[in-house]
Parts: sequence; structure tokens; C-alpha cells
Amino acid sequence: MTPSRKAAAGTAKRRVSLGMVLPLLVFAALAGLFLFGLRTGDPSKLPSALIGKPAPDFSLPPLEGLQRDGKPVPGFSSQDLKKGEVAILNVWASWCVPCRAEHPFLEQIARESKAPLYGLNYKDPTAAARRFLGHYGNPFTAVGVDDSGRTAIEWGVYGVPETFIVSGEGTILYKQVGPIDADIIARKLMPVIEKARNGS
Repeated sequence: MTPSRKAAAGTAKRRVSLGMVLPLLVFAALAGLFLFGLRTGDPSKLPSALIGKPAPDFSLPPLEGLQRDGKPVPGFSSQDLKKGEVAILNVWASWCVPCRAEHPFLEQIARESKAPLYGLNYKDPTAAARRFLGHYGNPFTAVGVDDSGRTAIEWGVYGVPETFIVSGEGTILYKQVGPIDADIIARKLMPVIEKARNGS
């Protein structure tokens, strides 16, 4: 083999080797970034572009067949969040495991805050959602069904559960990503509710 052929063969081998190794290096770098994000990220600290802005316009039908004291539990709309009273909106689903752990704390915040608590039922079969509330209890003033997920998207929901505090004028004041508990109620949600009620 002539020197020029040897050089060309060496160059071709280097190209093949680089072509095989480069995708592996890129994959390894992306996997490392993903693992770092999983270990260090706090999903409850994800920013929301809607904080300080009016709640999106929406209208959600009621959960069919859901009753309280023999009367149908209503759905709700953005207009219900503009009645001059600080409100809480919780995004939940029967298939959501953290929603089960969170549920007693929704009853707690509804009781302690005395604020209307609205439940946005996200992409859930009707019978399953009714069974969930029948088993765990219904802390919600109203339950609106978001079958398509469009309303949740407009609210910037990353996943369920999520909880929002909304001013009496319909402005989104706070967003909690992930399930709430007694500590979050005491340290985060109640201070926002009280501050809003005091007009500051």
C-alpha cells in the first residue's frame, strides 16, 4: 500500500471512529444533565409566568352525578374566581397517587382558611373521579371537569397535583407544584391568603 493510500485509510478510520463515538458522548452528557436535574431540582420551585396576572378565562362543566346533601355539586368558571373573595384552586385526578396523600390537607386548608376551594378534575374518567371523592371526601366548593386538559395547559400546569391561590379579583397570587401538607399550608399558603385578605 502506498503512503497516500495508508494516509487515506487512516483518515477514514478516524472519521468512522469519531462518527461512532460522538453520539455516545452526546447521549452521556444529556443523561448526566438529566440525572443532575432530578437530584437537585425542587419541582415546587418551578416558576410560573402567570403569577401576578389574571387567571385565564375558562368554564368547566360539573362532575356528572356528584352530589352534596342531595344537590348537584356545580362546575365553575373564571368568573367564580372574581367574586371579591380569595380562592384556592386545586388540580387533581383520581389516578394521581400524590393526590391521595394530599387530600386530607385539602380538607385542612378549606377548614382553616375558610376560602372557597375549587377542584379542577384533570383528564379523569367520571366514575373514577366520583369514587375518589366518595372514598376520600369532597372538600371542594365546586368541581370542574377538564377532560381535554386545555384549561390546565392555560393555567401552566406541569402535572397533578398543583394548587393556586387566587385573589378576589381573579389574579393568580401563588402556585404550589406537587402535593400540599401541613407545613406548606402553614408556611406558604396561609400567609399568601392572609396577605391577600389584608390587601397588601
